[in-house]
Amino acid sequence: MDHSIATLTEARVCTIPRERMEGLAEKHPRIAQTFWWTQLVDEGVLRAWIVSMGRRNAIERISHLVCELYLRMRSVGIADGDRCRMPLTQTVLADALGLTPIHVNRVLRKLREAKVMELHGGELVVHDPARLASIAGFDDNYLHRRLSRAA
Repeated sequence: MDHSIATLTEARVCTIPRERMEGLAEKHPRIAQTFWWTQLVDEGVLRAWIVSMGRRNAIERISHLVCELYLRMRSVGIADGDRCRMPLTQTVLADALGLTPIHVNRVLRKLREAKVMELHGGELVVHDPARLASIAGFDDNYLHRRLSRAA
């Protein structure tokens, strides 16, 4: 790999030898299809991130990332209504979005004061998903899901 992977929380990781995966994909075409579909979604996410970094201002970048993470958590059932666990520090957000921690702090305060969302103590609360998506210019087509289903 040309990169490394790290987790922010405890995780269980399994490695499967390449030969085993190739055998499974060959024997079960639906597995190969799922990998292909997952790769298409990953490429969509990559394109969205490139646009985000190049065209969005700080509030749009943060809102877009929060929309994506919130929607993904809702779609797999690990969000409880408008809340979900989100162990992202302002420093981690800043690094991921090409911003300074101070700027992230200001933007999060602005979103909190506007009663759109809050991020504190490892918890995200999205008060107004539609408004957050509007601020972000969020179009979830690249995730093959609909934000309206999560709202």
